Amino acid sequence: MPLQQPHPHHTPSTGLPSRSLPFAGVTNFRDLGGYTGHGGRPVKWRRLFRSDHLAGLTPQDQALLADLGVARAVDFRGQAESAAQAYQLPGVAYHPLAIEPTVVQRALELQRTGRQLTAQDAVALMQETYRGFVHANAPRFAELFRLLLASDAPTVFHCTAGKDRTGFAAALILLALGVPRDVVMHDYLLTNALYQRPPGMGSQAPEEVLRVLWRVQEEFLDAALHTVDNDYGGVQTYLVDVLGVDAAAQKELAGRYLQP
Repeated sequence: MPLQQPHPHHTPSTGLPSRSLPFAGVTNFRDLGGYTGHGGRPVKWRRLFRSDHLAGLTPQDQALLADLGVARAVDFRGQAESAAQAYQLPGVAYHPLAIEPTVVQRALELQRTGRQLTAQDAVALMQETYRGFVHANAPRFAELFRLLLASDAPTVFHCTAGKDRTGFAAALILLALGVPRDVVMHDYLLTNALYQRPPGMGSQAPEEVLRVLWRVQEEFLDAALHTVDNDYGGVQTYLVDVLGVDAAAQKELAGRYLQP
């Protein structure tokens, strides 16, 4: 046994809080803190967390969650997903904002027509899903911002893998806080270094297709952001006109989630 353990929630080299957290029952749980937003002010650490689903948390994980002060969980999973892997965490308020998964359904539809799915098909399906976030699922993301404005209690938001619905939500939050797009993309792509696909998931599909579906690519988030740019004239207009996050709300968000 080493005599001295480094503090588990800090990166020893920098002394800054660690972005990825050492949970046993989730692999893609991370902090949105530290990125530079409006006016050069960094996002506060330990306020906003993104994750894969929380049904597998161990007792030690639950203790770490409490240690982090997490008081709210926002669940973007669809009804069947959240029912199959439900969870209740003591002291954590639960907010379901269901976004039904569409990729699997589309993939099955294609396979029913006798088509063997290719990696290229999978990329197109993922892009279509992300465009759907912008239009069909806007009310869920609007509700997320309402929750974040109602209280700045430390919050984790998640879906099943914490990469697509969660990835777009994280991008919207960071963009609303003034974090530059290239940094937002960098955060989005961290999933590929962290997320571990559950064993036996989707064994019917070819591995090249699974690699697309269980990872993230710039082209996915870009599909959503290009839709925001093309259909609404940019993130700012989308935030104000579609998500109801006007200038006053954005200032309030910055006050709550950026360091002074």
